[in-house]
Amino acid sequence: MSFPRRAGAASVTPVTNFGNLQNEIYFSGLGGAVPQLPMTAAGLEELARATLSPAAFGYIAGSASSERTAAANLAAFDRHAIVPRMLRGTAAADARDLSVEVMGTALAAPVLTAPVGVLELVHPDAEPAVGAVAAELGIGSVLSTAASTPIEDVAQVSGENWWYQLYWPADDEVAESLVRRATAAGAKAIVLTADTPGMGWRPRDLELGHLPFLQGKGIANYLSDPVFRSRLSAPPEESPEAMQMAVLTWVGMFGNHSVRAADVARLREWTDLPIAVKGVVHPDDARAVVEAGASGVVVSNHGGRQVDGAIAALDALPAVAAAVGDRASVLLDSGVRCGADVIKALALGADAVLYGRPWVYGLGVAGEDGVRHALRMLLADLDITLGLAGFASVAEVDASVLRSTAG
Repeated sequence: MSFPRRAGAASVTPVTNFGNLQNEIYFSGLGGAVPQLPMTAAGLEELARATLSPAAFGYIAGSASSERTAAANLAAFDRHAIVPRMLRGTAAADARDLSVEVMGTALAAPVLTAPVGVLELVHPDAEPAVGAVAAELGIGSVLSTAASTPIEDVAQVSGENWWYQLYWPADDEVAESLVRRATAAGAKAIVLTADTPGMGWRPRDLELGHLPFLQGKGIANYLSDPVFRSRLSAPPEESPEAMQMAVLTWVGMFGNHSVRAADVARLREWTDLPIAVKGVVHPDDARAVVEAGASGVVVSNHGGRQVDGAIAALDALPAVAAAVGDRASVLLDSGVRCGADVIKALALGADAVLYGRPWVYGLGVAGEDGVRHALRMLLADLDITLGLAGFASVAEVDASVLRSTAG
């Protein structure tokens, strides 16, 4: 079964040299220099485990309950194998075009950094480091509502390809204010997360009694928001007691079980930006949000952090892509770890992927340089694997490149 390619050619000059990272490393090796960071996502995770505090690592790496969904996200990619094509004259680096356009955003490759909150836990560079590196590489970034840095500050370094992710709080006026701030700051899209009306059961955090928000971390967008501040009896910076009251106000506001697909139309009243809904794994939900006005859906189970035993995101992708057809963009989040994973996601109907934990581990061990390393590693792997599989462009990738390995 094949799926339509909804993403058009990007208007940016195509970046064709991501794979040159390989040559850089080998030529540096002639002078005795070797990379200071691991060359795999798994290696970055292990280094982060040894480097970060147990609370910081547990918050990033942890998933819901038995963590079966997180494991399923990775295993799903193993059920699909790429069948490379030979002698097609498309393997040269200067012949490859990874660029796409997704929901009006031109990207040098079909990759955006996933929205990850509370980045101050792992490194003081936090969200600005991520936005700056993504802009440098020409890919996209998605800024979390639960950021450690206010929207406007991150926007200053994030270039033109950043999106804003909304956790819709239980205060519509605060939600509207956050969306309007992101729009004014230059976001290119709004991403409504649908799968987190509350937090999942996360044993790693529970065993440490660790919820960073209660320490005032990851709520910078609220503390800097004029509507949220109007709910407070005193400015949070005035005293420790005032900050404690601000945190408790946030606690009463986070999570919203009343949001429905039809509320996408309400978002349309607050912004003229394209809207994607993240956390969609059922075709009917995809149809509902698109009919309500969404320009895109992100097939995601929140990296396995919400519903234990849930369907793997990649397994949900084909049916969602088929349900949406050419009416909206489709992105995949949850489980991407290498270039081949990106190709498999594109082949099964995605226009682009959101890439999460590995660059967070990079941030934790080496700040902005670690983010750059993690992202360049993925992009180089994608570029090289695409060429070796016989493709000159990501636009050529469809389901015909895959074979099922499922028994």
